Amino acid sequence: MTPLPAMNDQQLERLARKRAGAKLGWLMHALVYACVNAGLAWLAWRSGRDWHLYPLAGWGLGLAIHGLAVWLGTGGTGVYECLLQAERERLRQRR
Repeated sequence: MTPLPAMNDQQLERLARKRAGAKLGWLMHALVYACVNAGLAWLAWRSGRDWHLYPLAGWGLGLAIHGLAVWLGTGGTGVYECLLQAERERLRQRR
């Protein structure tokens, strides 16, 4: 990792909030993906066909790309605060 340029506390806070928000957004995306695809799998099971695999694979690819952008690209309230604090610490260590 390359060190961050010199930033004051307000800039670090803004960057930490942005990164924590992006990670929380991905977690919500993953939760919706799991719930919707579980419902689709149940419907497909009741119909006796495997059509649910197509949206599962397509959306899964999108979720994976989103995850790569969030978790590799950037390096609930409780989850958000935990992620926010972790980002603050990482940014302070890189100063």
